[in-house]
Amino acid sequence: MESWYLLYCKRGQLLRAQEHLERQEVNCLTPMIKIEKIVRGKRTAVDEPLFPNYMFVQFDPEKVHTTTVHSTRGVSHFVRFGSLPATVPGDVIEQLISHTPENVIDPDTPYAGDRVVITEGAFEGLEAIFSEPDGEARSMLLLNLLNKQVMQSVRNTDFKKT
Repeated sequence: MESWYLLYCKRGQLLRAQEHLERQEVNCLTPMIKIEKIVRGKRTAVDEPLFPNYMFVQFDPEKVHTTTVHSTRGVSHFVRFGSLPATVPGDVIEQLISHTPENVIDPDTPYAGDRVVITEGAFEGLEAIFSEPDGEARSMLLLNLLNKQVMQSVRNTDFKKT
């Protein structure tokens, strides 16, 4: 009888494990979310796994043995409770498929009004307030210099959110 199980995959090898498992006719589910973050200094939307390094798999242990799944490239181990792999209820899988989160924001990505600290350049060490993106790789920050508020364009790699 087919059941859903939870696998832990090796770091960075989730897609490799999924590819090899699907070749063995194992149904795989890796819920993905679109998250907005700063990558290489540019604000972009990136698809990331909802549960990094974890994959839900559905198979019949009488047709595909658990040892075969465990020894697949990219797979580290089954999540277990005791000596047996833990089964995941079907309604949990249905909820994961039907309710994927939207508009997820990386907590390190600054938005208007957030306090930031400049880490590079002439203003290094100064606190500022994030105002708005200025193109792909720069942002406008509100600095307080000599009791006067000044807007300054700074590269996204030169400041971080506090």
